[in-house]
Amino acid sequence: MSEWQKVYSDKNEYRANIVVAVLEDLGLQPVLVNKQDAAYHLGQFEVHVTADYVMRAIKIIKDDINFE
Repeated sequence: MSEWQKVYSDKNEYRANIVVAVLEDLGLQPVLVNKQDAAYHLGQFEVHVTADYVMRAIKIIKDDINFE
């Protein structure tokens, strides 16, 4: 079984969802992990991929996704 590794995290859920959508479109099968406290809204949303896709996912996030 492949291990999942974090490739992106953000306090804004919409940004994490955009990253998930882009990676899904490219066939990387990402998973969104909500690590935010429900009561206080503190914490992060993390995007994880299997170990096989980590380097590819990081390159895509760095080169193709810009939130500014």
